[in-house]
Amino acid sequence: MFYLFLPLLGPLILLAAAFHASRHPGPRPGRVPQLAEQAALAASGVAVAAAALLAVNGPGTSPLIRALGVGLSVRLDAVSATMLVLVSFIGWIVLRYSATCMDGEPRQGAFTAWMAGTLASVLLLVSAGNLIQLLVAWAATSLALNRLLLFYPERATARRAARKKAVVSRLAEGALGAAAAVLIALHGTTDIAAILAAVEPGALTIAAALLLALAAALASAQFPVHGWLTEVMEAPAPVSALLHAGVINAGGFLLIRFADVMLAAPGVMALLVMLGGFTALFGGLVMLTQPAVKTSLAWSTIAQMAFMVMQCGLALFPLALLHIVAHSLYKAHAFLSAGEAVRNVAAIRRPGPVAVPSARNVLQAFGAAIAIYVLIGALSGFDGKSVQTIALGVILIFGVAYLLEQGFADAAPGALTRRTVIYAAAVSASYFLLQAAAQHLTAGTLPAAPAPGPLEWALIILALQSFGVTAVAQATFPLWATHPAAAGLRVHLSNGLYANAVFDKLLGGRSKQEAA
Repeated sequence: MFYLFLPLLGPLILLAAAFHASRHPGPRPGRVPQLAEQAALAASGVAVAAAALLAVNGPGTSPLIRALGVGLSVRLDAVSATMLVLVSFIGWIVLRYSATCMDGEPRQGAFTAWMAGTLASVLLLVSAGNLIQLLVAWAATSLALNRLLLFYPERATARRAARKKAVVSRLAEGALGAAAAVLIALHGTTDIAAILAAVEPGALTIAAALLLALAAALASAQFPVHGWLTEVMEAPAPVSALLHAGVINAGGFLLIRFADVMLAAPGVMALLVMLGGFTALFGGLVMLTQPAVKTSLAWSTIAQMAFMVMQCGLALFPLALLHIVAHSLYKAHAFLSAGEAVRNVAAIRRPGPVAVPSARNVLQAFGAAIAIYVLIGALSGFDGKSVQTIALGVILIFGVAYLLEQGFADAAPGALTRRTVIYAAAVSASYFLLQAAAQHLTAGTLPAAPAPGPLEWALIILALQSFGVTAVAQATFPLWATHPAAAGLRVHLSNGLYANAVFDKLLGGRSKQEAA
């Protein structure tokens, strides 16, 4: 039983490092950055050890540790172990990068303290075994992150973005607090495992699911309150990496952790599919129009989080967890290497010719992508896979078709065509393999996707049509890019269809006053 307390050791080590760093807030604070990095590495080792003990002893919830009326407990299962390893590993990489990136900054020690404190709060969040700890860790993560976003308080844009993030965070905390109150009143306990085991359909359960969905949507920067995530670029690169690869996943984790509650509210799940699907398409299209690398990456995060929300709405919780892992690793690398990538592109004085695919090439690419998906799916076996899983694979194949069309263009060399076909086959095979692995590892922890009813079928068909039309429009864009309407559409999309301006107006214009 004592092994269940092990995940608490990681946050304690990081909090000690944060306290030590806070006592040396100035520039070049001796060994403070290195000690924080070592603390994150130790927390990562603790997470790996906890995952190993989970594999040996099985899941469980630790007894509640009470102190001054506040209780700590750990829920160790496939979900928390995955998040613990992921967050601590990314935290170690980010703190290691920060030691060099922030070297000589006037408040380097304070920055290191808040980074370590934020990381400790996230670890307490993902390992929480009771609702009170979950709520407190959620709020602490938000408050610590806000201090990092205001690392350069003299920058008006940083103040505006931090304020918008604070407003959204308070709304999310209010929704989560209300959901916790409903669940505690309904079940008479704060223990998360006990609540999940006793979930039954009913009005109060639906209310709790709706509040959880609202908190998750706000935390995941879903339309129309997504604007803050595209404006936090004034923070140092390590903060962007930690936010986009770690903290932003809190909304998805919340939906996954309370999967049983969400399944008891099909109407709320349908709302998640519609909101996530629309935001994913919206964010993906806007991303393509952004000239700045970091802003484009921010819109990519919005789209990816939305796709993950849609997966949860389709009851594909194991795949949503897998999505969090893959996106976090990719996005951390993308933000930390963005500067080098820009330098490498700028060094290319003469880019090679671009092969523009024709309409026939686009049709060939989509046909080949679907054929590859069907073939590999038949070989691996469609039996036992839910309709939602198969439909999600079709949506992913639309992205593979976009890759294939480059290789199928008439001007493309044969080597490129062969490589794109091999890549497409590898992606399709990886989808089925990783999907099977995720379901196997989370079996008994996360519920399987139920058979779709009429509402779910309608949403699946709508999603396939929407993503299919968007994929075709994106693939054929070079063919109609010269049309006058395309230029106007690009301007509107580059401004995010002005939804962020509406959000600013709803905030009373104070953001603009701060920037003035």
